[in-house]
Amino acid sequence: MGSEQTLKHVIVDAEKRKTAVGHFNISNSDGLRGVFAAAKKLNVPVIIGTSEGERDFIGVRQAVALVRSLREEFGYPIFLNADHTYSFERVKEAVDAGYDAVIFDGARLPLEENIALTKKCVAYARKQEALRQAQGDQNASILVEGELGYIGTSSKILDVIPEGAAITEELLTKSEEIERFVRETGVDLVAPAVGNLHGMLKGGANPRLNIPLIKKLREAAGVPLVLHGGSGIRDEDFTSAIAAGMSIIHINTELRLAYRQGIEAGLRENPDEIAPYRFMKKAVDSMESVAFNRLKLFNNQK
Repeated sequence: MGSEQTLKHVIVDAEKRKTAVGHFNISNSDGLRGVFAAAKKLNVPVIIGTSEGERDFIGVRQAVALVRSLREEFGYPIFLNADHTYSFERVKEAVDAGYDAVIFDGARLPLEENIALTKKCVAYARKQEALRQAQGDQNASILVEGELGYIGTSSKILDVIPEGAAITEELLTKSEEIERFVRETGVDLVAPAVGNLHGMLKGGANPRLNIPLIKKLREAAGVPLVLHGGSGIRDEDFTSAIAAGMSIIHINTELRLAYRQGIEAGLRENPDEIAPYRFMKKAVDSMESVAFNRLKLFNNQK
C-alpha cells in the first residue's frame, strides 16, 4: 500500500474485494489525527471529508496541506474530498486547491438543473486534471460525485426525520433516473437515496437500508455508489450494502459525538488543566475508536 495509488484505483480495488472505503469528516487536525491513526493500525485506505462549513473553519488550502503532508510523509493512501458542495464556484475552489475529489450536491434541485450543474462541475474537473497531467503529474486524478435523492443536510443528533427526506419507496432514487444522471453528467461516483439519512435519530437506530435497491442502482449507474449518512446505520445493513454495491461509506455524526464526549470526559478528569494537547487527548482517542471500528467493519477485518 502506498501513496502512488490514486483514489480511483483504491475504489476499484475495494469493489473487487467487496469492501468499502471509509470516508470521515473532520473540522480540525484533531479529527485528522484520530482517523489517520485508526487507518494506519488497520493498514487500509481512508478518505477525509470536509463539508463547506468544515472547509470554512479549517481552511480550504490548509486541509489540502494537512492531508497531503500525511500522504507524502508516510507514503499512505489517504485522500481528501470536498463533501456536499452546493455551487459550481465552491467546487472550482476545491478543485483549484488540490482536492482529490469533490461532491456537487444538487439533490434538492429539479433533476434537469441537477444534471446541468453536475455536468458543468465534471467538465471543469476534467479540464484541470488534464492540465495537471500536461505539467507532468501523470497520476493526477480528480473524481466528481453527484447526488441523486434528498437525505437531509445536517450531521447532528435528530429529533425527527428531516422534512422531505427520501425514505419512503416512492421517494427513493430510481434506476432510470440514476442511469440518465450518470450518462448525461459523466460523474465518477453517485450517491443515491436508499433509506439513508444524514444525522442520527435520538433514541434508536436510523431507518433500514433498501438493499435490493442498492444492487439495482449499482447495475443501472455503471459507476461506484457512495453511501452518505452512515452514522446510526446497523452493522448488518452496512455489510449487506457493501455486498450489494456500495464502495464508499460516509461517517460524520458519530465522530462529532465522540469528539464532544471526549472533550467533556477530559475536562471532567482534569478540571484544572488548560493545555489543550492534554485535555483534548480523550477526544482524539474517542474519534480514533469510532473510525477504527467502522474501518474494520467496512474492510471485513475480524
